[in-house]
Amino acid sequence: MDLGISGKRALVTASSKGLGRGCAEALAAAGVELVLNARGADALEATAEAIRAAHGVQVTTVVGDVTDAADRAAVLDGAGQVDILVTNAGGPPPGMWTDWERDDFVKALDANMLTPIALIKALVPGMMERGWGRVVNITSVSVKSPVAVLGLSNAARAGLTGYVAGTSRQVAASGVTINNLLPGIHATDRAVSLDAGVAAAAGITADEAKTRREATIPVHRYGTPEEFGATCAFLCSQHAGFIVGQNILLDGGATNTTM
Repeated sequence: MDLGISGKRALVTASSKGLGRGCAEALAAAGVELVLNARGADALEATAEAIRAAHGVQVTTVVGDVTDAADRAAVLDGAGQVDILVTNAGGPPPGMWTDWERDDFVKALDANMLTPIALIKALVPGMMERGWGRVVNITSVSVKSPVAVLGLSNAARAGLTGYVAGTSRQVAASGVTINNLLPGIHATDRAVSLDAGVAAAAGITADEAKTRREATIPVHRYGTPEEFGATCAFLCSQHAGFIVGQNILLDGGATNTTM
């Protein structure tokens, strides 16, 4: 399917690996020019070069931590006028509700709520003026089905979800859509980290922890960055203009819910 976005320009944050890279790859395959951002320069440049070689699109890189105001300003300056924004950030560390203090919540809110909002506020007005735009926020399955040990993520990402619910409906008439993708467990570094934590707590190997988790997913496997990216690219396409303010699960059926 032709997504109708060849020649568009997209900013994808935290895109040197994992789900962010999966989204960047899928957009590049659709002919989208990319501005990629991550904190690690080496991994970012390696990803950019691989995408250029594979898809022949223009790829600009901006190293920086978008949760930092100065770095975020540099990323926005490097991005310039974009048609598509994909926000992504690593999740806060797991723990128990008794572990977290105010500073822990502030960090989580900065990374997983306030930073995406700042990027939306900076870039959506230009999209509205031009009459077309797409925003996709990578959040988490935890906004639909809270994960006890991920309370920081539950709280911060739910806050972003509420913001998007209202904002998306205010900007839709200008041809701009804002939606959220809610990943369950995918084969990324985050999954490796979580499996390692489970393994240490249960006294088992990481492979055993992964096998146990896979058994709880109806498809009996982890998702892949490639299939996640394909969904993201569709939401960014010309065909998705009637999808507004939605929270789309990609969890292999793990969340047992009717709606």
